[in-house]
Order: sequence, then structure tokens, then C-alpha cells
Amino acid sequence: MNAWRLFTSLSREQRNTFTASFMGWTLDAFDFFLLTFVQVKLKDDFHVGLPAIAFALSMTLMMRPVGAFIFGLLAERFGRRTPLMIDILFYSVIELLTAFSPNYGVFLLLRILFGIGMGGEWGLGASLTMESLPTESRGLFSGILQQGYACGYLLAALVYGLVFSFFPASLANWRTLFVIGVLPALLVVYIRFNVPESPVWEQQQRRHRRAGITPWQSIWRAISSRPILFIYVIILMTAFNCLSHGTQDNYPTFLQAQLKIGVTGTTIISAIANVGAIIGGTLFGYYSQQWGRRKAIIIACCLGIIMIPLWSGWLKIPGVSLLYTLPLGAFLLQFMVQGAWGVVPVHLNELSPTDVRGTFPGFAYQLGNLFAAQIIFAQALLAANMGQSKIPNYTAALGIFSLGAFLAVIIMTAIGQEARGIEFMHEEDSEQSTLEQPI
Repeated sequence: MNAWRLFTSLSREQRNTFTASFMGWTLDAFDFFLLTFVQVKLKDDFHVGLPAIAFALSMTLMMRPVGAFIFGLLAERFGRRTPLMIDILFYSVIELLTAFSPNYGVFLLLRILFGIGMGGEWGLGASLTMESLPTESRGLFSGILQQGYACGYLLAALVYGLVFSFFPASLANWRTLFVIGVLPALLVVYIRFNVPESPVWEQQQRRHRRAGITPWQSIWRAISSRPILFIYVIILMTAFNCLSHGTQDNYPTFLQAQLKIGVTGTTIISAIANVGAIIGGTLFGYYSQQWGRRKAIIIACCLGIIMIPLWSGWLKIPGVSLLYTLPLGAFLLQFMVQGAWGVVPVHLNELSPTDVRGTFPGFAYQLGNLFAAQIIFAQALLAANMGQSKIPNYTAALGIFSLGAFLAVIIMTAIGQEARGIEFMHEEDSEQSTLEQPI
């Protein structure tokens, strides 16, 4: 009932803002995850190995900090709304061009450019949403907003299943998926006519004009006064990105290349996993408003560790097929992975100084992606080296990397701080008093 009250308490403008940010992140993730379902097909088409396709995924992640930095700076200067529209158009066009890649080299270049666009969206959408919503509703809507990522993954799984199960043979290929990936561009029309600018950014601009401070001066002052915070958050987000990409990006390849599961099975298991992610992220985001941000993250990670054997196929129940146990394990593990992630948008935005909220959360998040990006490539290599007879051992690779990532997130979260409930519009007076001490 309290969650429903929070939903109904939003104004029309606040609902539009949240919807636009959620859909932007959903469609961004949708475009990214389309590739994860066709790695095997791309390998055959371009005549390269699976690690080469995994490397393209890694390069996308490594370029995301560039996008976060560029579009974050634009957000500090021109507001959150206009750069968000530009970013969505950019990554949609790159996705469409990917469909016409003549060879692996061009494909790799376009995935690098796509990473720039993908890196810009999250920071813009998260800051616009968190700055526009009431303080008491941040936890719930943080959880829902972050699950745009899982919704994008789910949507990619459904489109993959639709194209390869029901389209005629002439259209049932990976290029068709990337043509469909241009659809996010339509979201720009909705944002243009329905989404207002962030009230916190507008207040910040008025304050800067009165004080005669340029955007560059305010950014430098915010960064130079909090170097430890910036370093800590980047390390924290490196651990978080190892957790998400280490449990998601190679999972369809694990199902296809190791277990030889077909299109229908891969689609169903991926869909079930992302339903669990959506529920887990929403619930943990909501309860983080009561439990605290760090406690919610740590609880989710501790429970996630328990789910690894079932999710990775290591735990085999006598008389029960993996086709039954894997969906359950995938649901439960992603429930916990995205349960922890559901707290991230609000946690980073509350920790961020107002003057750099357009840049700091997204840039820290995407720098974490940069340092975690090689996990996909490393998993593919480890699985290939541990496998036998050309069958990769993703069971071991996924299990090893996910355990390490869960432990890293727990440790980094426990030693950090949080600023739950800080008032963005009056942050100058309350920032220091609301920082809580480590657990």
C-alpha cells in the first residue's frame, strides 16, 4: 500500500520524467543485449572465435566512460533533457548501422561507438529522475529505474526468440535484430513534448549566475574537495559491473555453446532470469528506503552467493533435468544481482555533490564498466581453456567470476558511506550531517 501511495503521489510531470528515463535505459540495454544472443552466429558469419565477439562486448563497455563524461559535461552546461535526447538518437543510429557491417573490423568500430552512446544515457536519466522525484520515493523508483536494464535484457530475449522462431529464413538473422534496434529513437519525440528540465539543475544555474561561477569552476571545486569519495565510488562501481556483466553477458552463450540449448530454451531461461531481476531490483530498491542503502546491497549479495551452484549448472539434482533447475537458478540469482543493483541509482545520486550530479554518478558508473569490461573476454577465455573437445566450460568460469564479484561488492559497500534521504534542493545545508558512518 505504501508503494502504491508513492506511485499516486507523483505529479504528471514527475511520472513523465520517470517514464522517459526508464524507457531510455530499457532501450539502451535492449540494444546492447541483442549482441549477447547472437555471439555464436556472428562468430560463424565473420569467421572469428567466440573470444573475438566477446572482445567486441568488452570494447563497448570500455567506451562507456567516454560517453558518460561527454554527455555528463553537456548535462552540467545545458541541462539533463536535451543531452538525453541527443544521446538516444546517437546510440539508435549506431545500432542501425551495425546491421550493415560488412566485416568484423567495421562491426568492432561500430560497437566501440555504440559504447559511447550507451555510456551517456544512464547518468543523464538517473540524475534527471532522482532530482525530479520526492525524497521519500527515491528508493522505490531507484529500484524500478535500474530494472530498465533487466527489462531491456528481457525485451532482447523476446525479440531474439521472435525473429529466429517466426520470421522467414531470409530475415531470421542477426542483422534483422540490429535493424529493430533503431526503435529507441522514437523515444526522443516523447521526451521533447512531455518531459520538463530538472528543477535541481535549474536551481543550480540560478545560484551559479548569482555567484558568477562557470560550470567548469563548479565541477572542479566539487571534484577537488572530495577526491576520496570519487575514488571510492569508482572502485565500488567496478565491483558492481563485474557482478552484473559477469553473470549476464555470457549466460546465453553458456546455454548455447556448452549446453546446446536452442533458441526457444535460451529465450525462456533468459526471460525468467530477467523477470527475477525486475522483481528483485524493485523490492530491494523499495526496502532500501527503510533498511538503508548499504544494508540492502549486502543482504542481496549474501543471498546471491548461495544461488551460484544452481544458476551455473554446477549443482545437479538427481533425476531432475537442467532445463528445470537452470531457470530456477537464473531467476533467483538475478533476483539478488539486480536486487543489489536496484539501490545503485539512488545511492550514487545521494552521494554525489549537486554541482556534478549530471556527470559524477554516470561517469563513476561507467569508469567501473571500463575497469570491469575485460571480465566478459576473460570468462570466455577461461571457459575455452577449461573446456574439452571444443566445448567451453562456462559452468566453472561463471561460478568463479560471480563469487569473486559478489564478495567484492560486499566488502566495498560495507566500508563506505551513504547519504540516505538527503535533500537535493537544499544540499548545501544538509550534506555533511546526513552522511552515515560505515557499518
